[in-house]
Amino acid sequence: MAAARKQPLAWLLLVLCVRWFESTNSRVSLGDDVLLPYGPAHSQGSVHSHGPAHSHRHVRDCQPAVHGNVTHETRPASTADDHERLAESTVFVSDVPGSSRRVYGHVTVVRDPLRTLSVLEPGAPGGCGRSLGATVEDTAGGAGGCLYAQNAGFFIPETHECLGNVVSDGRPVRDSGGVQNAQFGLRRDGSLVVGYLSQEDVLDRSNPFVQLVSGVVWLLRNGEVYINQSLEAECDETQKTGHFRTFVDVVSARTAVGHDGEGNVVLFHIDGQTGVRGMNLWELAESLKSYGVVNAINLDGGGSSTYVANGSLASYPSDHCKPDSRWRCARTVSTVLCVHQRRCEPADCSGHGDCVDGGCRCRRGWRGAACDALACRPAACGPHGVCTADGCFCDAGWRGRNCSQVCPLGFFGPSCAEECLCDDECPCDPQTGSCSTTLQGEANYTLHGAGRCLAKQMFTLWRRDKEAHREQPRLTERTWLTITFTLAALLLASLLLHLARARRPDSAAAGRPEYSYVPLTHVNGAAFHAGKSGSAADDSDSQDEIWSPADSGRS
Repeated sequence: MAAARKQPLAWLLLVLCVRWFESTNSRVSLGDDVLLPYGPAHSQGSVHSHGPAHSHRHVRDCQPAVHGNVTHETRPASTADDHERLAESTVFVSDVPGSSRRVYGHVTVVRDPLRTLSVLEPGAPGGCGRSLGATVEDTAGGAGGCLYAQNAGFFIPETHECLGNVVSDGRPVRDSGGVQNAQFGLRRDGSLVVGYLSQEDVLDRSNPFVQLVSGVVWLLRNGEVYINQSLEAECDETQKTGHFRTFVDVVSARTAVGHDGEGNVVLFHIDGQTGVRGMNLWELAESLKSYGVVNAINLDGGGSSTYVANGSLASYPSDHCKPDSRWRCARTVSTVLCVHQRRCEPADCSGHGDCVDGGCRCRRGWRGAACDALACRPAACGPHGVCTADGCFCDAGWRGRNCSQVCPLGFFGPSCAEECLCDDECPCDPQTGSCSTTLQGEANYTLHGAGRCLAKQMFTLWRRDKEAHREQPRLTERTWLTITFTLAALLLASLLLHLARARRPDSAAAGRPEYSYVPLTHVNGAAFHAGKSGSAADDSDSQDEIWSPADSGRS
């Protein structure tokens, strides 16, 4: 038993030792290629460390008159059929026009961005609140599988505090307090928004943002380079020729996001090293324009610029590694733009369905694209029911699909689910179940008709039963056998008697003639003959003797 207890402890110590060894020997970014848009004047305070202190009104007033009072651009995002490819990533190696430099990078076109593009917090949901830092590779892997991912918003390198506005999958993560930096976002209705937003725009709940991230410098507006206007909008007098202008003009690794004329989101990334290789923002804007991008903003660059494809690092970071500076390592960054398979909106289908291939498959009783509407409509249940996920739930005393039928006799309660418990199986009140109530109206007539019908049926059945059980006179089998044998015996006796008489000699008939002759005068009578003729007795033809066969023999 003691050995069994020591074994888990030994395994735990071994795991801790392995993790400590890995952490001390793994290569980690030194974070030496830092490209900050603002200098120390804006490093104090979480609100103004990421942009100008002036108001949205200043931004609106200093923009060209051609744009009027509108400080941002809105376009409908593209949609795609289920069989279309969601995203295409292209690797390029290109010469930078007007220079001897050559850049390496990726252009990713994202279709149906409302369902395929997300702003992720570093590491996991809640990462900005905890000021976490994570590599793009780690964040993309923990998000459940990003097809493509790149770094996004700015952050404070020392504290890893997320900067600007951040909305992730519909969750407001961070509010910049109205700081006027370039924004890129997706609203719930599927519209793409690029530009400068007021505090009211960011917090609008009538059509809220489902994805939102802040950058620095609006690169392209309606297909034209918009950097000079951004310099006016995003920097104040102390920085017009200072660090911010250097941030714009220096060559470095860059990351950007925008959209084309069809509403497809375009992710853009190039490798580089600040002051050595890469692009400045003017060259970046022209490259985006050549790819058909119409609106775009600049995101965090320098050593933060990272691109991941199918979970693996696909770019060449500029930060050196520790403890061996001969290698280059990916930096732990802030927010990440993730291109993923279609997701349902909301992801859990309002808790009433399952997300299948980007569409909500609603469970029984629910309907709608987000499974947020009951299958039965409230009006369908009428005045006697309430619409629920299981259909209409009827008030006490009512039943049926639309709660329009009264309870049948013998039942009561909501949806007529309870059975009456009255003596002699008498009906009860359909609403309360009381047995001491008198049914009124239609229920009373129904009961009366049912009673008459039941009485008639019972009388008919009673009469049939009585007829079926009435005793009928009949002879048993034994009686029939007795009668049969008796008749047979009588018949046999009669036959034997006749046979005996036929064979017995008759002594009395031996002296009698077998035949006798009787004169007609004896038959007809003497009076008859005397009446006809007075000499009948003297008729010579008359015979007084009786003839017999014996006499015939003698003659």
